[in-house]
Formats: sequence, C-alpha cells, structure tokens
Amino acid sequence: MKQHITLGIVCLARKTFDYNAAGEIFNRIKKDLERVPNVDYAIWPELVIEIDDAQMAARFLSEKHINGLVCISGTFHLGHLLLEIHKALPVPVLLWGLPELPYDGGKIRLNSVCGVNLNASNLYKAGVRNYHAIVSHSIDEDWIDAIRVHTALSSAHIGIAGFRAHGFFNLGVRDLEAYSRFGVLIDHFELLDVYDHPVSESDVARLEGLIAQTFDTGGITIEQLKKTALLAARIEAFVKQEKLTALAIRCWPEFAARYGISPCAAMSLLQSEGHILACEGDVEGALSMIAHKSLGAETPYLFDFSQVDFDEDSALLWHCGVAPCNLWDGKCVRTLDTYFAGGKGVTADFVLKSGDISILRFDNCGDSQRIFLQRAHGIPMDKKLRGTYVKVKFDSPVKEVLEKVVYHGIAHHASMAYGDFIRPLEILGRINEWEIIT
Repeated sequence: MKQHITLGIVCLARKTFDYNAAGEIFNRIKKDLERVPNVDYAIWPELVIEIDDAQMAARFLSEKHINGLVCISGTFHLGHLLLEIHKALPVPVLLWGLPELPYDGGKIRLNSVCGVNLNASNLYKAGVRNYHAIVSHSIDEDWIDAIRVHTALSSAHIGIAGFRAHGFFNLGVRDLEAYSRFGVLIDHFELLDVYDHPVSESDVARLEGLIAQTFDTGGITIEQLKKTALLAARIEAFVKQEKLTALAIRCWPEFAARYGISPCAAMSLLQSEGHILACEGDVEGALSMIAHKSLGAETPYLFDFSQVDFDEDSALLWHCGVAPCNLWDGKCVRTLDTYFAGGKGVTADFVLKSGDISILRFDNCGDSQRIFLQRAHGIPMDKKLRGTYVKVKFDSPVKEVLEKVVYHGIAHHASMAYGDFIRPLEILGRINEWEIIT
C-alpha cells in the first residue's frame, strides 16, 4: 500500500483574465482528485485573487499539516500570492499550469503557463528549489508519489544494531547529515539488545511453524531451526517495542559467533511479512527500501551487484540469503543452508521471480547526496547457487551500468523492487537537489 499523505490545494487567478472559466476548471479538478488513493486533501475552496485571499488560505492550510502544496495557476495572477502561502507552508510545491482555452474574440483567456513561469522564477530566485512544474489537464501522480517518499523518509525511525559490517566503510552515514537530507532519526542499539530481547513461547512456535512450511529445512539442524525462529521472534518484538520503521543489522562477523547463527533466514521470513531489515548495517539501504515501500512496492530486496556477463548482457543481483521469501520464483525449492559463516549461516536459498524491476540506491559522498536509479527485467534461471538472487537485463548495456556504479563510487548494495518506480524518485532527487545517476 502506498504511503498516505495530505496535500494542500489552491487555485490562483486574476480578474483581468477569464477567472470564471478557471473556477469551473478548478471545480472539475476537485472531483478528479478524489480518484487518487491514499491522499487526503485540504482544499481552499475559492479562487485566490488578492493578497488577503492568499493570507487566509495560508492560515487555513497551516492547520492541516500538509505534506505538499498543489498551486494551480487558474489564470495569470499576482506574484505575491504563492509567496504569501509558501511563507507559511515551506513544503514541496507542484506548480500546475492549465492548457490554454480556445481564444475568445482574440483575447487570451487564462495565460496560466505564464503564471507558472512567474511562480517558478520567484521561488528559484528566492532560493526555493523544491518545486515541480507541469502543464496538464490532470495532476501529476508521479509528483504525488515523490511526496509519498518524502513523507515516508521524514517520518521514519531507523535503528541500527551494532554498526556497519566490518570493513564496509562505504555504507557509513553521519546521523545529522541523514537528518538534514531525509528528516530521519537514527537510533543506535547493541546486537545484544536484539538477540537477547524477551519473547513469548507462542510467538516462537508460530514462527518455527511458518519457517518449516516455507522452507525445506533438511540442510540445517533442529537446533538451528529453533534458533532461527527464536531470532525472528526477537527481531520482530524488538522492532515493535522500539517503534522502528526499519532496522539495519550488523549481521557479521559477531552475530554467528555470539548468537550461534547468522540472521539471514530470520530476516528473509520477516521481510516477507512487511518488515524492512537491512543487512550489514546499511542505513542508506534501509532508506532506499523505505522509499520503494512508500511507492507501493512489495517487499524490497537489498542486493549486491554480484556478477556480470558481457556476452549475454546480463547481471546477477545476489545476496547471501536474505531476500524476502515471498519473492521466490515459485519453481525452485526454497531451502535453508549453512554454507555461510563456517557452517553457522542459516541462509535462505532460492531464485527470485522474473518481471520488471526498479533499482534504487540513496548514496552519500562527502557533502553531496546521490540517487542511483536503474530499470531492469528479471529473467528465469535455474537454481545453481546458494543465497538469493535473480538474473537481470538492464535497459542499458550491463557494461554501461557497471561503469556508472564503479566510476561514481556507488555503494555495493541497492534496493530492488518489482514494478516501475523510477520517475517519482527522479522528481524527488530533483526537488532535493541531489545528483541523479541513471
């Protein structure tokens, strides 16, 4: 389900143009907006024509806790109007221009596009860049989806258990920079807080039964099965108690040594139930998965860009056994294995399903924030490896994709989700003035 948001709606006009026609269009737009799911609207019902109107609209909307502002240029209008509203509501703005109506006696009726131009210029020269502009009969739902991501990130509460994995310097984040860029708060916990968290026997028994139903467990011992179920129950209870949107876990090297197994299989199961869990302490990987989920993506998967085949023009998106088990291809046998961490791995092993895939990585570098985006298509393959993986072909040649990753220094994890979620994230990147790498 997509992230729920609240949008403010205003329509600006000037009486020297056909403001009556603009009012009729505005009434139609109000009805059309009802079809967009998971959005509440705070609509100023009248045309905003004078400065006093703008100030009243601003006071009304400021009480509604809106996540974004839709500013319709019903006609050309005073430049004061949006600035008065934005002063009270410093949220992302959609500048919406209307296609021109047929001329009436040689007179331009709306001049709406010029209103968009005026507003954009005023905002830009005032240092406000978080706007998106359209000229259309209908609202841009990709912008709405960008606001969903913005809202999900800014309201997220992320935990990191332990730290980033040993030597994975490129996954590190600075907490206050993450707060500045995403609005997200990150809380640190010890691994012991997670794998010693108290749970009920009934919760453990439920998850043990679910694991046995989902996987062929012949490759692990009864003790490892019970430890996996116990760990899944503990992670689930810990996330609930701490009210976490996502949890990044330092899953090696200490986990297997101190708890007895690695958390991969437990994470696979919990992610299939909607929890966002990032392996190897990857906070920006968790943020990337939150973004995908806010767009309605089913259980995102944090993968390694693992193998390339230049002759076949394909790549393998792999990880050691942590993909949500509901992403299984429906053909191979989902198994649990102990090949990882000296026989203490307890990882999930299966091929992921085929289909259209969107790839996202939020990635910091020095003082800049980047957003890496790619489209790919998962193709069928036999189960030949341990771990969880899917073979893909990108829209671009795989050599070009690899070069973009390598020569931009993109971190070696990214979120993949089934479906097309690229354009809303491009809009998000632009309104946040992040570097977009596609």
